[in-house]
Amino acid sequence: MPSFYTALSSYTPPMQAAEIELKFPVTDPEALQSRLPRLGFHLETPRSFEHNTLFDTPSRDLRLKRQILRLREYGGIHILTHKRIDDRIAEPSRYKIRIETETAVSDPHALAEVFAQLGYAPAFIYEKYRTEWSIFDPATNTTSHLVIDETPIGTFAELEGPTDWIDRTLAELNVDPVTCLTDSYGKLFLDWKQRTASPAENLTFAEIASPVLTPR
Repeated sequence: MPSFYTALSSYTPPMQAAEIELKFPVTDPEALQSRLPRLGFHLETPRSFEHNTLFDTPSRDLRLKRQILRLREYGGIHILTHKRIDDRIAEPSRYKIRIETETAVSDPHALAEVFAQLGYAPAFIYEKYRTEWSIFDPATNTTSHLVIDETPIGTFAELEGPTDWIDRTLAELNVDPVTCLTDSYGKLFLDWKQRTASPAENLTFAEIASPVLTPR
């Protein structure tokens, strides 16, 4: 998928685009990143902190419709994103496929007030450190992306691009497809809470003392 960070060597065209991605857990982020330049990847955005707020109604109407409304802060840029299921795609799929519409926001506080008046309030917050890599794939004539997300509950990589490229890249990285995930970070957080009985309500570094991740 192209990126939402227009001012930061962005990798997503503005407005609406189909997002195709697949996650996999990463046990050794440094070893993974050391391999990427040899495979032709270029560093798009160095490791940067990211803060995400999902908005919904008190009755979680968007969640029930499998949609998200997200405000993201990344490197001083604020991006509003809406994601929904692609009705043309028969589910389930081994890839996560969503229609994404997004735009830059100059005043996130004013936007949050607009949401409040419309009945939308912060429902979930998640944070991570993200590093973005890109590569041009001649076989599909596209620029695809690999991002590495360091979260309080572990590190994950996301491959974003055509399904053929995703499959070939998994093979090049020796990643077993069985380990791949389509879960959102909200779902991963809920699964983690169930396993650990953590009282945390959000996937943030303040609420979760992470032995996995230390600032660099």
